[in-house]
Amino acid sequence: MTAKRTQWLRGVLDLAVLALLAESGEDYGYALLQRLDRAGLPDMKAGTLYPLLNRLTADGLLRAEWRAGEGGPGRKFFSLTDEGREALAVQGPEWAAFARTAVAVVERGVKA
Repeated sequence: MTAKRTQWLRGVLDLAVLALLAESGEDYGYALLQRLDRAGLPDMKAGTLYPLLNRLTADGLLRAEWRAGEGGPGRKFFSLTDEGREALAVQGPEWAAFARTAVAVVERGVKA
């Protein structure tokens, strides 16, 4: 991932993770990395995602639960709290409006 794409991703990664968890109900870190990749946000590093998941948990937006693995190591599952759902409901549309505006400005410049 280029340095520029990394900067762009920092602005939306919290909301992307909240949105993915809203879709699935719960998931663990490695599965979230795979889902981010399939969603078009490739090359996310565990060293970026896991601190973010821990921060969102500390902020009260996620809950975390360790579960024993079936034939393998345990996994930490994450799910949205009510506060996480509220943050996504408020910030999601705000981000989408901002992104549409930014895209429109950039596209005007590219076409000029």
